[in-house]
Amino acid sequence: MSEVHVRLDNLVKSFGSKHILRGVNLEIQRGEIIYIIGKSGSGKSVTLKNITGLMKPDSGRVVIDGSDVHTISDNELNALRKKMGVLFQMAALFDSMSVYENVAFAPRRFTEMTEKEIAELVREKLAMVGLRGVEQINPSALSGGMQKRVGLARAIALNPEIVLYDEPTTGVDPILGAAVDDLIQSLNAKTGVTSIVISHDMQSVFRTAHRVAMLYDGVFRFVGTPDDFRKSDDPVIRQFVDGSSVGPIPIL
Repeated sequence: MSEVHVRLDNLVKSFGSKHILRGVNLEIQRGEIIYIIGKSGSGKSVTLKNITGLMKPDSGRVVIDGSDVHTISDNELNALRKKMGVLFQMAALFDSMSVYENVAFAPRRFTEMTEKEIAELVREKLAMVGLRGVEQINPSALSGGMQKRVGLARAIALNPEIVLYDEPTTGVDPILGAAVDDLIQSLNAKTGVTSIVISHDMQSVFRTAHRVAMLYDGVFRFVGTPDDFRKSDDPVIRQFVDGSSVGPIPIL
């Protein structure tokens, strides 16, 4: 049996009278690509923020490598976060910095690497995402797809054990979306990193995921393989797969 890398134990999170997570349970295996899906407002981003420790649940636990994210000390949490990389939805690059400076940001801040070592690391990470010769360019001069690649290079700069992707194919065309999916798979194959992808892009799910977990009404309605998800006769899942406006999932 594979080793559990991240475990969500009965997570509950509300904002006032609005209940977002009602008791979320999930075990994420080391080295897998898992997609957390659901309609807008279903709690996908809240789940991601709980995993990274940026948001604290009302109750329940997030356990990574045996450590409870929300009860360990600040120093322990910072050390744990160094094992994580995040690719934000819009890449979230520093426009005032060059590509080189963006990728070098974390190594400069959190390691004692020499500038020569950092330069080699930047070239290595950019090459891993298919970019060369762009170090001195500002992100604003790059295409959206190239910005995503730079964002991923920055996310993996410290060789994380976990990479979290926040809607990585949102706002991109189908060709670029497929390229992003290829990057996720390639990085997983090369490094064995655990990949947690927040998405509602069903094409990406079926093309890329090892497993899929669907949030609905504050809990995981389904956890399993993309093939089982596709074949499910659950009316909620069928509506989501088919992209239909008719069914149990309300439009608003």
